[in-house]
Amino acid sequence: MPDDRTVSLDSVVTISEEAVSRELDGEAVILELESGTYFGLNPVGTRVWALIGQHSSLRGVFDVLRREYDVAPDVLESDLVGLVEQLRAKGLVHVSRAQ
Repeated sequence: MPDDRTVSLDSVVTISEEAVSRELDGEAVILELESGTYFGLNPVGTRVWALIGQHSSLRGVFDVLRREYDVAPDVLESDLVGLVEQLRAKGLVHVSRAQ
């Protein structure tokens, strides 16, 4: 069972209240208000960001991406978890266990 420090498809991911984002030409620019740190996402990362806002379940995000992109499930899972870990490290999302 994952704890709050481990990101997995069973995690619940929510966007931080300190994160403000704008989409520019299909790419997202995110500002973490407290630190003033900017973070940019390519078009696929931008889609993930939007889906996190719609689905708090990382598995829900994964399921949508599986339908939209032609990618092996294990590669998708690894890339998705890696991106969420980066976003969390920048203070842009919060990760918790599914209840």
